[in-house]
Amino acid sequence: EELAKPLRHEGWEVVVEAEEGARACRQIVGAVPDVLVVYLTRLPSHGIGTAYYLRSVPETRHLPIVFVGGEKETVAKAKSKVPDALCVSATDLAKALAGLCE
Repeated sequence: EELAKPLRHEGWEVVVEAEEGARACRQIVGAVPDVLVVYLTRLPSHGIGTAYYLRSVPETRHLPIVFVGGEKETVAKAKSKVPDALCVSATDLAKALAGLCE
């Protein structure tokens, strides 16, 4: 919830699922959002796995995915699993989202 505060402050509607990747996948497939934001600073393997899975599902295959933050090695792993995802710093997230949702 703490990571969602800046986005909510900017006017974004944010749904957070930070505990269980399978639950997140069910929620996302059931109600596809405009974009998926995955923070690589907390349980990065779960977020990367969730994003990778969503690329295999027809309903979410074209869902924009943005990876935020993370160590250099973690970002490289995320890009290898989901090559078309954006990788940005936390300070560049709002700008990246604005560009995706124009």
